[in-house]
Amino acid sequence: MTTNTSLEKRMAAVEEAITKLQQQIAHPKSINWLQQISGSFKDEPAFEEILALGQAIRRGDESVLDPSEIQ
Repeated sequence: MTTNTSLEKRMAAVEEAITKLQQQIAHPKSINWLQQISGSFKDEPAFEEILALGQAIRRGDESVLDPSEIQ
């Protein structure tokens, strides 16, 4: 059976955790979404190809678009 002292310690720990969570909610950290995803595709083999195709399309070279591959 749990003693009162043990129960009091557990309750104090719970109250402390709740206080910390409340402080985090009250003062949320600003998250820059761009910094979060920056570099996430660096090891993706198709990424360079996607960049090149995007640049070609922006330059007006639509010949890179294969109608059979467009879904």
